[in-house]
Amino acid sequence: MKNKYVDLIEQSFEFPNEEFSVVNNDLYWFNVPLMDIIKQYGTPLRISYLPKIAQNIQRARRLFNVAMAKVDYQADYNYCFCTKSSHFSFVMEEVLKHDVNVEISSAYDVNLLECLRDSGHLDPNRFVICNGFKIPQYVENIQSLIRGGFTNVISVLDNKEELNMLLKDFDQNVNLGIRIATEEEPKFDFYTSRLGIRFTDIIPFYKEKIQNNKQVKLKMLHFFVNTGIKDTSYYWNELNKSINLYCELKKICPDLDSLNIGGGFPFQSHMDFSYDYEYMAEEIVAQIKNACTQAGVPEPHIFTEFGSYTVGESGAMLYSIVNQKQQNDRELWNMIDSSFINTMPDTWALNQRFPFLAINNWDQEYERVHLGGLTCDSEDFYNAEVHSNAIFLPKMQQGREQYIGFFHMGAYQEALSGYGGIQHCLLPAPKMVVIDLDENGEYYTKLFAKEQSFKSMLKILGY
Repeated sequence: MKNKYVDLIEQSFEFPNEEFSVVNNDLYWFNVPLMDIIKQYGTPLRISYLPKIAQNIQRARRLFNVAMAKVDYQADYNYCFCTKSSHFSFVMEEVLKHDVNVEISSAYDVNLLECLRDSGHLDPNRFVICNGFKIPQYVENIQSLIRGGFTNVISVLDNKEELNMLLKDFDQNVNLGIRIATEEEPKFDFYTSRLGIRFTDIIPFYKEKIQNNKQVKLKMLHFFVNTGIKDTSYYWNELNKSINLYCELKKICPDLDSLNIGGGFPFQSHMDFSYDYEYMAEEIVAQIKNACTQAGVPEPHIFTEFGSYTVGESGAMLYSIVNQKQQNDRELWNMIDSSFINTMPDTWALNQRFPFLAINNWDQEYERVHLGGLTCDSEDFYNAEVHSNAIFLPKMQQGREQYIGFFHMGAYQEALSGYGGIQHCLLPAPKMVVIDLDENGEYYTKLFAKEQSFKSMLKILGY
């Protein structure tokens, strides 16, 4: 009878695979023995496996370059990393090793880029796409970037007033982009994105404010849909509207040469995840090529802004089960040694799923459980009712430790939870460990941050 945890996983998913395997009943992640990491550092533990970042960057570049070659596309592909998905230095430094451009969205992002330039990690000739709503400090910092020798800054206008702000008391030339205010999916409470300038205003705005202004050049048209790059009629409709606008604008704007299709390549969010990356890249490129050919305009350079796709699959969160509670005849609660709200806020805010597996005891029988966090908040849990898949783990046994892991949560979670700040019920931010490979392909670990201390929390609170 196949009633062990390993049997359940092998029957439910394609397992083992290139990412996960089991050796002596313990889980290995990218050939890293996670029990060894836990024995060295303890739990709760946040880990980042840096080589996965490079793999995803290289895969996307390959997909788009192959797609372009198939249709004889006569322009370039430019990969941009969204800094807002992870600002950590070890992430940024790894990303920038691969000649990636950057997309920023706030004033302090500029200060971060200046630090990376000064440390030699960021080439000032890389494209810097300045997105987001511009407050005065952000505008001043963009001007500082240009004065400081960054040669390919593109300030993407989110509203018409930003142009006047950018040019006020500034005498250098400015490269511009315009963000299109896309329509939202029908399920949204509003029809049009709050971000960007609406379709019907873009060409009149260009003619009135940009066309005859020698200080500025419109280089880029930008669009982005919140739901990401998906094979849906909604996505293709928004893409084609943007391509057609690009073609129309290109006929009167010779400087325009780039189409930024934003982000949206998904990361693997559950064990049975399926997505045809190759088809989507080829279809996007083909549709842009065909529309431009029909309109009689040169095809644009394609920019993408991948944040979650770049770093999401490089992150994991490891916990131990500290106790099991039986609350009624059917509900078993396994309590973790941390909080889902604090360490993986998307599970609470967005009902986001992440790949989830036991770390040890794979040869034991399994049972259905609910997972609970340590805070007193009723929403601090992870289970089938919220996440559509039942949670199964090896049966708890007195005196036997059980560890679990959530994977592919390397994007946004630290920023949303306020890493290192004050968190719910004063639970400390966990240790953070970085994993990389040496020149021989052997993994090594580095402690990036210790578990947050009570003294640091009390200091923030004024004690």
